[in-house]
Amino acid sequence: MSRYKMRANTNMSIQAAYDHWSATYDIDENLTRDLDRVVTRETLMGLRCKSVVEIGCGTGKNTLLLSQIAEKVYAIDFSARMIEKAKEKVTSANVIFVTGDITKPWACSHESANLITCNLVLEHIEDLSFIFSEAFRVLVKGGYFFICELHPFRQYRGTQANFQRNQEVIKIPAFVHHISDFFNTAKNHGFMLEDFKEWWHEQEQNKLPRLASFLLRK
Repeated sequence: MSRYKMRANTNMSIQAAYDHWSATYDIDENLTRDLDRVVTRETLMGLRCKSVVEIGCGTGKNTLLLSQIAEKVYAIDFSARMIEKAKEKVTSANVIFVTGDITKPWACSHESANLITCNLVLEHIEDLSFIFSEAFRVLVKGGYFFICELHPFRQYRGTQANFQRNQEVIKIPAFVHHISDFFNTAKNHGFMLEDFKEWWHEQEQNKLPRLASFLLRK
Protein backbone atom coordinates (compact mmCIF):
# COMPACT_ATOMS: atom_id res chain seq x y z
CA MET A 1 0.00 0.00 0.00
CA SER A 2 1.27 3.47 -0.83
CA ARG A 3 2.54 5.53 2.08
CA TYR A 4 1.00 8.59 0.41
CA LYS A 5 -2.57 9.61 1.10
CA MET A 6 -4.61 9.61 -2.12
CA ARG A 7 -6.65 12.71 -2.86
CA ALA A 8 -9.81 12.73 -4.99
CA ASN A 9 -10.47 15.31 -7.67
CA THR A 10 -13.90 15.50 -9.30
CA ASN A 11 -13.50 18.94 -10.89
CA MET A 12 -11.74 17.88 -14.10
CA SER A 13 -13.94 17.81 -17.20
CA ILE A 14 -14.64 14.47 -18.88
CA GLN A 15 -12.70 15.39 -22.00
CA ALA A 16 -9.70 16.73 -20.08
CA ALA A 17 -9.69 13.64 -17.86
CA TYR A 18 -9.49 11.26 -20.80
CA ASP A 19 -6.80 13.39 -22.43
CA HIS A 20 -4.75 12.98 -19.25
CA TRP A 21 -5.59 9.30 -18.86
CA SER A 22 -4.55 8.47 -22.43
CA ALA A 23 -0.87 8.28 -21.43
CA THR A 24 -1.44 5.27 -19.16
CA TYR A 25 -4.89 3.96 -20.10
CA ASP A 26 -3.57 0.84 -21.81
CA ILE A 27 -1.15 -0.13 -19.04
CA ASP A 28 -3.10 0.75 -15.87
CA GLU A 29 -4.72 -2.16 -14.06
CA ASN A 30 -8.32 -1.96 -15.22
CA LEU A 31 -10.64 -4.97 -14.97
CA THR A 32 -13.50 -3.03 -16.58
CA ARG A 33 -11.43 -2.26 -19.69
CA ASP A 34 -10.20 -5.85 -19.93
CA LEU A 35 -13.66 -7.37 -19.53
CA ASP A 36 -15.15 -4.96 -22.07
CA ARG A 37 -12.69 -6.21 -24.68
CA VAL A 38 -13.74 -9.82 -23.99
CA VAL A 39 -17.46 -8.98 -24.09
CA THR A 40 -17.14 -7.13 -27.38
CA ARG A 41 -15.24 -9.96 -29.04
CA GLU A 42 -17.64 -12.64 -27.80
CA THR A 43 -20.68 -10.64 -28.95
CA LEU A 44 -19.56 -9.28 -32.31
CA MET A 45 -16.88 -11.59 -33.71
CA GLY A 46 -19.39 -13.53 -35.80
CA LEU A 47 -20.80 -10.47 -37.57
CA ARG A 48 -19.77 -9.21 -40.99
CA CYS A 49 -20.57 -5.58 -41.77
CA LYS A 50 -20.11 -3.13 -44.59
CA SER A 51 -19.82 -0.08 -42.31
CA VAL A 52 -19.30 0.32 -38.55
CA VAL A 53 -19.42 3.46 -36.43
CA GLU A 54 -17.48 3.08 -33.18
CA ILE A 55 -18.63 5.63 -30.61
CA GLY A 56 -15.92 6.39 -28.07
CA CYS A 57 -13.06 4.41 -29.58
CA GLY A 58 -10.62 5.57 -26.91
CA THR A 59 -7.16 4.10 -27.42
CA GLY A 60 -8.52 1.56 -29.89
CA LYS A 61 -9.04 -1.41 -27.59
CA ASN A 62 -11.91 -2.67 -29.76
CA THR A 63 -11.09 -0.94 -33.03
CA LEU A 64 -8.82 -3.68 -34.38
CA LEU A 65 -11.57 -6.28 -33.88
CA LEU A 66 -14.07 -4.05 -35.67
CA SER A 67 -11.67 -3.60 -38.57
CA GLN A 68 -11.67 -7.39 -38.96
CA ILE A 69 -15.46 -7.72 -39.23
CA ALA A 70 -16.19 -4.60 -41.32
CA GLU A 71 -15.23 -3.15 -44.68
CA LYS A 72 -15.05 0.35 -43.17
CA VAL A 73 -14.80 1.56 -39.56
CA TYR A 74 -15.40 5.14 -38.46
CA ALA A 75 -13.82 5.37 -35.01
CA ILE A 76 -14.97 8.47 -33.10
CA ASP A 77 -13.76 9.98 -29.84
CA PHE A 78 -13.75 13.49 -28.39
CA SER A 79 -10.30 13.03 -26.86
CA ALA A 80 -7.66 13.83 -29.46
CA ARG A 81 -4.98 12.27 -27.25
CA MET A 82 -6.91 9.01 -26.98
CA ILE A 83 -7.16 8.92 -30.78
CA GLU A 84 -3.42 9.54 -31.09
CA LYS A 85 -2.81 6.40 -29.01
CA ALA A 86 -5.33 4.44 -31.08
CA LYS A 87 -3.60 5.41 -34.32
CA GLU A 88 -0.30 4.07 -32.98
CA LYS A 89 -1.64 0.53 -32.64
CA VAL A 90 -4.40 0.37 -35.26
CA THR A 91 -3.01 1.02 -38.74
CA SER A 92 -5.63 -0.86 -40.74
CA ALA A 93 -6.41 0.90 -44.01
CA ASN A 94 -10.15 0.47 -43.51
CA VAL A 95 -10.24 2.51 -40.26
CA ILE A 96 -10.92 6.25 -40.25
CA PHE A 97 -10.40 8.07 -36.94
CA VAL A 98 -12.54 11.12 -36.26
CA THR A 99 -12.49 13.58 -33.37
CA GLY A 100 -16.07 14.42 -32.48
CA ASP A 101 -18.62 15.11 -29.75
CA ILE A 102 -21.46 12.57 -29.81
CA THR A 103 -23.72 14.85 -27.75
CA LYS A 104 -24.03 16.98 -30.91
CA PRO A 105 -25.39 15.87 -34.33
CA TRP A 106 -23.16 13.12 -35.71
CA ALA A 107 -21.31 13.67 -38.97
CA CYS A 108 -22.80 10.47 -40.39
CA SER A 109 -25.26 10.09 -43.24
CA HIS A 110 -28.74 8.69 -42.73
CA GLU A 111 -28.89 4.88 -42.83
CA SER A 112 -25.17 4.55 -43.52
CA ALA A 113 -24.00 2.02 -40.89
CA ASN A 114 -24.71 -1.66 -40.32
CA LEU A 115 -23.36 -1.59 -36.77
CA ILE A 116 -22.83 1.08 -34.13
CA THR A 117 -20.81 0.25 -31.01
CA CYS A 118 -20.75 2.25 -27.79
CA ASN A 119 -18.45 0.94 -25.05
CA LEU A 120 -17.99 2.48 -21.60
CA VAL A 121 -19.28 5.81 -22.87
CA LEU A 122 -22.88 6.31 -21.78
CA GLU A 123 -22.03 6.60 -18.09
CA HIS A 124 -20.58 9.99 -19.05
CA ILE A 125 -23.67 11.06 -21.03
CA GLU A 126 -26.59 12.57 -19.14
CA ASP A 127 -29.17 12.44 -21.97
CA LEU A 128 -29.45 8.95 -23.43
CA SER A 129 -32.31 9.97 -25.71
CA PHE A 130 -30.18 11.98 -28.14
CA ILE A 131 -27.63 9.18 -28.51
CA PHE A 132 -30.31 6.59 -29.25
CA SER A 133 -32.02 8.96 -31.68
CA GLU A 134 -28.82 9.53 -33.67
CA ALA A 135 -27.98 5.83 -33.63
CA PHE A 136 -31.40 4.97 -35.05
CA ARG A 137 -30.98 7.62 -37.75
CA VAL A 138 -27.54 6.40 -38.82
CA LEU A 139 -28.28 2.67 -38.84
CA VAL A 140 -29.67 0.87 -41.87
CA LYS A 141 -32.87 -1.11 -41.34
CA GLY A 142 -31.87 -4.32 -39.60
CA GLY A 143 -28.64 -2.76 -38.33
CA TYR A 144 -27.31 -3.37 -34.81
CA PHE A 145 -26.61 -1.00 -31.92
CA PHE A 146 -24.24 -2.63 -29.42
CA ILE A 147 -23.82 -1.08 -25.98
CA CYS A 148 -21.53 -2.24 -23.17
CA GLU A 149 -21.52 -0.24 -19.95
CA LEU A 150 -20.46 -0.33 -16.32
CA HIS A 151 -23.30 -2.14 -14.57
CA PRO A 152 -25.49 0.28 -12.59
CA PHE A 153 -25.27 -2.06 -9.59
CA ARG A 154 -21.64 -0.96 -9.36
CA GLN A 155 -22.61 2.69 -9.71
CA TYR A 156 -25.13 2.37 -6.88
CA ARG A 157 -22.18 1.56 -4.65
CA GLY A 158 -20.20 4.58 -5.81
CA THR A 159 -18.00 3.03 -8.47
CA GLN A 160 -17.07 5.29 -11.40
CA ALA A 161 -14.28 5.59 -13.95
CA ASN A 162 -11.10 6.89 -12.32
CA PHE A 163 -7.35 6.87 -12.64
CA GLN A 164 -4.33 7.90 -10.60
CA ARG A 165 -2.08 10.79 -11.46
CA ASN A 166 0.68 12.14 -9.17
CA GLN A 167 -0.77 10.60 -6.00
CA GLU A 168 -4.19 11.98 -6.85
CA VAL A 169 -7.24 9.95 -7.85
CA ILE A 170 -9.04 11.58 -10.76
CA LYS A 171 -12.73 10.62 -10.72
CA ILE A 172 -14.38 11.20 -14.08
CA PRO A 173 -17.88 12.72 -13.90
CA ALA A 174 -20.56 10.08 -14.47
CA PHE A 175 -24.34 9.68 -14.52
CA VAL A 176 -26.30 6.67 -13.27
CA HIS A 177 -28.54 5.01 -15.87
CA HIS A 178 -30.70 2.15 -14.60
CA ILE A 179 -31.18 -0.98 -16.68
CA SER A 180 -34.77 0.13 -17.26
CA ASP A 181 -33.47 3.44 -18.66
CA PHE A 182 -31.64 1.58 -21.41
CA PHE A 183 -34.63 -0.64 -22.18
CA ASN A 184 -37.15 2.20 -22.20
CA THR A 185 -35.00 4.59 -24.24
CA ALA A 186 -34.35 1.87 -26.80
CA LYS A 187 -38.07 1.10 -27.07
CA ASN A 188 -39.00 4.80 -27.34
CA HIS A 189 -36.67 5.20 -30.33
CA GLY A 190 -37.84 2.14 -32.22
CA PHE A 191 -35.17 -0.42 -31.31
CA MET A 192 -35.86 -4.08 -30.66
CA LEU A 193 -33.86 -5.94 -28.01
CA GLU A 194 -31.91 -8.84 -29.49
CA ASP A 195 -29.83 -9.70 -26.43
CA PHE A 196 -29.05 -8.52 -22.91
CA LYS A 197 -26.32 -9.95 -20.69
CA GLU A 198 -24.62 -9.23 -17.39
CA TRP A 199 -20.90 -9.94 -17.18
CA TRP A 200 -18.43 -10.79 -14.44
CA HIS A 201 -14.65 -10.62 -14.65
CA GLU A 202 -13.11 -14.04 -13.99
CA GLN A 203 -11.65 -12.69 -10.73
CA GLU A 204 -15.06 -11.56 -9.45
CA GLN A 205 -17.49 -14.45 -9.91
CA ASN A 206 -19.09 -14.00 -6.47
CA LYS A 207 -19.44 -10.23 -6.63
CA LEU A 208 -21.85 -7.85 -8.35
CA PRO A 209 -21.78 -7.97 -12.17
CA ARG A 210 -19.22 -5.56 -13.59
CA LEU A 211 -20.72 -4.88 -17.03
CA ALA A 212 -24.08 -4.95 -18.78
CA SER A 213 -24.37 -5.34 -22.54
CA PHE A 214 -27.27 -4.68 -24.90
CA LEU A 215 -27.59 -5.75 -28.51
CA LEU A 216 -30.37 -3.73 -30.15
CA ARG A 217 -31.72 -3.94 -33.68
CA LYS A 218 -33.36 -1.32 -35.87
